[in-house]
Amino acid sequence: MELSRRDFFKTLGLGAAAAGLGGALKAAPAKASTLSGPIMMPMPEMEAANFLKRLQEPEPTDPLAAEWVQIAENMEPVIPHDEQAAEAKKKLADLEKKTGKKPNILIYLRDNVGYGDPGIYGGGLRSGAPTPNMDRLGHEGLQLLSAYSQPSCTPSRCTLLTGRLPMRHGQLRPSFAGEEGNLGTEITLPTLLSQAGYVTQGVGKWHCGEDEGSQPQNNGFDDFYGFLGWSGLYTDWQDENFAPEFALNPERQAYVQKVGFNPHIVHGVKGKEIENLEEITIEVSAELDEKFAAYSVDFLKKMAGSDKPFFLYHCTRGNHFKNYPNPKYKGISPAKYPYKDCMVELDDILGQLVKTLEDTDQLENTLIVVVSDNGPLMEPWPDAGFTPFRGGIGTTWEGGMRVPMIVYWKGMITPGQINNGLYDFCDFLPTSLALSGAASSIPKDRYIDGVDQTSFLLADEGLSNRKYVWYWMMDTFSAMRVAEYKFMLSGMSFDDFDVVNADGATTIESYQCKLFNLYLDPKERYSYFNRQTFMDNIVSEGVGYHKQTFIKYPPKKYQANFSNLESLGK
Repeated sequence: MELSRRDFFKTLGLGAAAAGLGGALKAAPAKASTLSGPIMMPMPEMEAANFLKRLQEPEPTDPLAAEWVQIAENMEPVIPHDEQAAEAKKKLADLEKKTGKKPNILIYLRDNVGYGDPGIYGGGLRSGAPTPNMDRLGHEGLQLLSAYSQPSCTPSRCTLLTGRLPMRHGQLRPSFAGEEGNLGTEITLPTLLSQAGYVTQGVGKWHCGEDEGSQPQNNGFDDFYGFLGWSGLYTDWQDENFAPEFALNPERQAYVQKVGFNPHIVHGVKGKEIENLEEITIEVSAELDEKFAAYSVDFLKKMAGSDKPFFLYHCTRGNHFKNYPNPKYKGISPAKYPYKDCMVELDDILGQLVKTLEDTDQLENTLIVVVSDNGPLMEPWPDAGFTPFRGGIGTTWEGGMRVPMIVYWKGMITPGQINNGLYDFCDFLPTSLALSGAASSIPKDRYIDGVDQTSFLLADEGLSNRKYVWYWMMDTFSAMRVAEYKFMLSGMSFDDFDVVNADGATTIESYQCKLFNLYLDPKERYSYFNRQTFMDNIVSEGVGYHKQTFIKYPPKKYQANFSNLESLGK
């Protein structure tokens, strides 16, 4: 009789979870198996003792072997790190005693910036667009190497604001012109922070739905200044060089203007109808980020001396295609290309925000996160970002979802931290609520895919509290990452017979299973699942649990495609 690897360990009297072969939840050691067949020779006593000693270590550093603990039925299980959590709790308590209030949170969300664009990630000056401010924050804070968004804009932003995967909040793809969203039936991070006493300010790109129920001032923001869609919606059809068939055709110009989208910079105040300010033309688009910067700087100055903490959600226009550089920055980058000029401007704006915090004595009490909403859109190259990984926006290859992320907090995060632990956009909600002291306000009537990563971000050489990252292509489950391993069941191919410039991939494919070691093969070119079939237990246990969450908490709007999971999870 042939024994599986799992049954081999059971025969030794060791459970699969204890052996580090999967994500069992608080699994007790299994009893010795009564399998029929040849008798297994026992593990030598000294080797068995050493093996068990390693398994009983309180703070495992290997996420694959780490215990996965469910803290609530409706929440993603976590890898607990008790000592790390205690240290973070003490740091936060000491800071609150010093400042007299909870910490401020600033999220600086870039648009379509690639993993390889910032200097600290290999871009910057060497790719013709220096990013000294982002690099400085990274060197003086925490640089995350394995942070994950969703494959595209709207799904990422809604996931950040809800702590839930797109299959739960319902925004599976970027919303189209004037399209309704789903946030009206969600409970958002700014709503919960507002209830916890925070002043909540949104600035810049929204793109989570234009209907009244999905607008920012109706989803927890005290104030919003920005636009509701994406910048290309307002300018592409006006550009004679990009779309002359529209820009030079009066009938089509009139047709576009009948489409039900809002082409204005808008201002929203909680409890009031949104107000249209200035129509966005190509000339206005070039100055949007300057306007947004001024608004955020004014907000930060107003908050100086306030007894209330703030949440500033600053979302840039750049570097979304098509980039029209601010006249003050046109040609300023060594590369001289529009995308690169906009990179330089947005890095300067980040520097302005940090300096304002410093000048107003708010820097030490402010967590700053700099991150991109997804991978780069390469189709309009050279007006595009860069990723060293396979794929780009719209795909579940690493190039589509693995994004640069810097976390800076003066005096709270030790300078020079570089960490490869997993962080997901879902984690923003529970982490922010933990920082605000409002962790108990996490909704209990829906599944929350995020985990509290406070201790991971604040600890020296911190250990991530997240075991798995889940990859979805709209309503199709695609992949799972645990430790350095990525298991793919579906992906998107680059089919030149479909379209020649298929940078974002065009065809959804299903696989029996592909296994990539992202340490050895970060470009995902060499699958070796057939040589590592003993690892099927890792896939089936993790994915099986994930599948069950959708049975207990059905998707709100769309039905998940589980056809490629039937042979794995029970």
